Amino acid sequence: QVQLVESGGGLAQPGGSLSLSCAGSGRKFNLFAMGWFRQAPGKEREFVAAINWEGDMLYNEDTAMGRFYISRDNAENTVRLRMDRLRPEDTAVYYCAAGSLSSPMDRPIMDPQRAEYWGRGTQVTVSS
Repeated sequence: QVQLVESGGGLAQPGGSLSLSCAGSGRKFNLFAMGWFRQAPGKEREFVAAINWEGDMLYNEDTAMGRFYISRDNAENTVRLRMDRLRPEDTAVYYCAAGSLSSPMDRPIMDPQRAEYWGRGTQVTVSS
């Protein structure tokens, strides 16, 4: 059974930080980009960041660039997202996802329709 399990969500104050982790299991992920989406109530699921096996990263420039940092530990099948300078608009359920690539070095472009695996999500709330 392939699983992606998120952890690290919670409550943070504006300007604070949180670090999310996603542990994959059940298969090898070398041909998969791994990354993060988020969704607030009443809004569409939004891409945050993704990373491939080689460590090439892709960020949503509008929502994450310069504040969020994605990393990957291939030996542990784990992807992490460090979030700094959090804002109230960052409040959402954050989902880990894995989407297939044709090679480990392909640009880690992801979209909700193509991603094969999803975690159940972890709530991030940014509020005073």
